[in-house]
Amino acid sequence: MSRKTVNAICATLPGATWSEAFGPGHDVWKVGGKVFATVGQVTPGVAVKCASVEEAEHLQDLFGWPKAPYFHRSWVQVPPDTAEDELRHRLTHSYRIVRAGLTKKAQAALPPFE
Repeated sequence: MSRKTVNAICATLPGATWSEAFGPGHDVWKVGGKVFATVGQVTPGVAVKCASVEEAEHLQDLFGWPKAPYFHRSWVQVPPDTAEDELRHRLTHSYRIVRAGLTKKAQAALPPFE
């Protein structure tokens, strides 16, 4: 996985926007103004949101993925050696979770998604 791959996948998600909200060298992807993925400058991999703390802990136990630094316990750090199909799944899953948590008005303002 590369930063370029992460950005290419995130750019295909409807209403997803890129910024350097955490400073230069940090790619931050948002939907409806809420973060769903970040690639930091120092820590390798991409931080993604899980549906729950339990899901994050399951991924930590199953794959050895660490908790994403500086984020809530429901976020994990997907390592750089993750297969592209798994990466795509995790990014899309995180996007769906964050999008579903937006207000109905904010959701209605976004382009449709599947």
